[in-house]
Amino acid sequence: MRAIWKGHIRFSLVTIPVRMYNAVDTDQKISFNQLHKEDNGPIGYEKKCKKCNQVVKSEEIVKGYPYEPERFVIVEKDDLEKIKLKSTKIIEIEGFIEAKEVHPTLYEAPYYAGPDGPVAVKAYSLLAGALRESGKMGIGKVVLRDREDVVMIAPQENGIVFYKLRSPNEVRKMSEVPQLDGKVADKDQLKLARSLVESMTTTLKKLDLSDKYSDALREMIEAKIEGKQIITVEEEVKPVVDIMSALKQSIEQAKSQKKPMEKATGEKKAAASNGKLKSKKVKAA
Repeated sequence: MRAIWKGHIRFSLVTIPVRMYNAVDTDQKISFNQLHKEDNGPIGYEKKCKKCNQVVKSEEIVKGYPYEPERFVIVEKDDLEKIKLKSTKIIEIEGFIEAKEVHPTLYEAPYYAGPDGPVAVKAYSLLAGALRESGKMGIGKVVLRDREDVVMIAPQENGIVFYKLRSPNEVRKMSEVPQLDGKVADKDQLKLARSLVESMTTTLKKLDLSDKYSDALREMIEAKIEGKQIITVEEEVKPVVDIMSALKQSIEQAKSQKKPMEKATGEKKAAASNGKLKSKKVKAA
């Protein structure tokens, strides 16, 4: 795993050398190349100057900030390195908060943090343990990819994870969503809907959240490589006419899918134990 940032976490007088790593594995995604339809030639992208129409190389490109129409301030790499913010190399923990204070819409991306060298392990483990024991999350800032971001520092297993947070100003208001008329739900319908939620309640570990689209995409690609015909059957989506009938049917379906756990009696336990012993003996023979 390659580090994308190297620096320190600091809270009060404690400084911990750390390295930051991408927590999301983007290599799992299937990517496609763009090809010319006539000869399957790969499509390239030329960077052209819109003023002189010349193709330019990467080393000929500079960053410019438009302060007036058609007028730019040129910012070189050396100029960026002259910015002496602490957050370019140090994540200063400003304070510790409850995780529930951060709305889910503010979470942008997770990053793993690891100790930078054997000397940092003890202090790193101390911070991870303190976060776990207190149930609090640290809030600080870090400069990544030419911008300063707010990060939430949280414990995960025996390590530390950073969550890059969006600014609240970047998140649109729910009131901007069209057709939200603010009508109160019908009480009878709401009661059935709550019953459906309760009957479908489970744990995250029991849910199958695998990427079925990627699996189907791989199967389709393999079939095309082998010259097989691709046959698909689309599931018919039936329109909902009566919400009450749909809720009642959904509740019955959810209840039927849940198998009640049987309490084993003494006889059943003995039979189960004998069955296990017999199966083991047969297997050994």
